[in-house]
Amino acid sequence: MSTLTRFLARFFVVVATILSLIALVSSVSAGAQRSRSLQATKAFHATKDCSGDPGHAGFFCTFRSSNVKAIKRGSKIFYFQAAGKTSLDSDTVVYAGRGNVAAGHCLLGFKTGEGLCTLSDGTGTLTGFHARVRVTADKAIPNLWHWNGTYSFRR
Repeated sequence: MSTLTRFLARFFVVVATILSLIALVSSVSAGAQRSRSLQATKAFHATKDCSGDPGHAGFFCTFRSSNVKAIKRGSKIFYFQAAGKTSLDSDTVVYAGRGNVAAGHCLLGFKTGEGLCTLSDGTGTLTGFHARVRVTADKAIPNLWHWNGTYSFRR
């Protein structure tokens, strides 16, 4: 084999090795990114008291408990559309203190006492907040509602 041929063979082996290493590092990095995204989703549990004057546009409920640090006891959720006779279908805002809000939407059937709320983003301590929760009425305590689902912060 000539010197030029050996040089070209070695050159292509080195280039192929470098390209293989780059591909391997890229796939490991993408897998780690995907894993971080999946790990960021956590269980969400909260209770809210809606014993005020529910049903009209602008009414609110007060959180009694929440396992999300940014949504403390006393935070409020405001409903912007009035409830109908059989259900609530309203845009919402969770207010967790000045500048700390998350926007979303809730659907709730009064006959079943069940519904779904989604929150899609926020500001302040709720920046990047996303949640999807099943809403259920407490069977023992009137006007107390439970939120159970998942949440994440995508910053």
